[in-house]
Amino acid sequence: MSLNGPSTLAVHGGEERRKPEHSLTTPIFQTATYPFRSMGERLAYNAGEIARITYGRYGNPTQRAAEAKLAALEGGEAALLFASGMAAVTTCLLTFLSRGDHALFVDQCYWQTRTFASRFLPRLGVETGFIPRWSPGEVERHVKGNTRVIFAEVPTNPHLHVPDLEELVAAGRACGAVVIVDSTMATPINLRPLKFGVDLVVHSATKYLGGHNDLLAGAVVGDEERVGAVKETQAYLGGIPDPHGAYLLLRGMKTLALRVGRQNETAMAVARFLEAHPKVRRVWYPGLACHPHHEVAKRYLTGFGGVVSFELAATAEETGRFIDALHIPYLASSFGGVESLVEQSAFTSFCAFAPEERRALGISDSLVRLSVGVEDPDDLIADLERALDEALS
Repeated sequence: MSLNGPSTLAVHGGEERRKPEHSLTTPIFQTATYPFRSMGERLAYNAGEIARITYGRYGNPTQRAAEAKLAALEGGEAALLFASGMAAVTTCLLTFLSRGDHALFVDQCYWQTRTFASRFLPRLGVETGFIPRWSPGEVERHVKGNTRVIFAEVPTNPHLHVPDLEELVAAGRACGAVVIVDSTMATPINLRPLKFGVDLVVHSATKYLGGHNDLLAGAVVGDEERVGAVKETQAYLGGIPDPHGAYLLLRGMKTLALRVGRQNETAMAVARFLEAHPKVRRVWYPGLACHPHHEVAKRYLTGFGGVVSFELAATAEETGRFIDALHIPYLASSFGGVESLVEQSAFTSFCAFAPEERRALGISDSLVRLSVGVEDPDDLIADLERALDEALS
């Protein structure tokens, strides 16, 4: 069966038509181990004559169903689920990096990814570097002869920069590095990095893929060889998902195209409203012509996402009052779910950074990151307008 449309693919992609016990949905296989019927079957498995699951750390049928769907959505040969997005990121990095290697990161990546790169990898003898603000030609200037991994987020967090994927891939090919892209914010609805030559795609499935703020999971998607290598590392490190989380992820992905489509539209409407508001100093949203990477974003993204970052013409205290005045978004450090969430980035996601580090990353005290949910756009905009008037009168 040919699956082309994003919603059709989200519902049916990677799924077996007939499921156990004639179930319409994939069951939750709540088991840690899988007995053999006889020693003969065990020996046949040992000899590679039969393939089957033996123990929960090496896979689970519910997990495998979710992996097959995500691989179909991303256009990859294989996918692998993890207990969290950070488990996916760190396991990938540990798989492809060894003592004496160099790893290059676009500096606007998730703060814990950045911390792992700057504090933990050097303990293992891995040199790390950061591209300080994406612009054409930057990656080539920072690549070294021992660069083995190039890692970027697309779009970046929180300024939603869009690195040039083809430039990243060209640099990776030239030095033999594995190019890894964290596409959590884009989702496979707005971007499929593998199509542009990226080697591995990483997701925090907690965000858009699950979509309901009720699970923790991560994922890696790519070709069978590289994903297989990551799977071998995962078996030692143990960052595996649980069957119920895999089931929730499967359920969430079926509405992915519908949710992301709505969030794309709402975020664009919110970004345009904020861009025109006199109490907003600047808006970062790749769908706006004012965004520095708007033209690059148009080349790669089919939708511009559900996150809008903006800086108020206000003090830190006034910005906090604005957030407290909002009625619809919850104050929480996440994104991608059906509920709108908001944060004052300097004092939430980047609170562990020193003020000078935040300034170097462009994180001002009045920077706000808004993740729109699936509420009615008019209600969300009215709530923003009222809060701006109340807090910044």
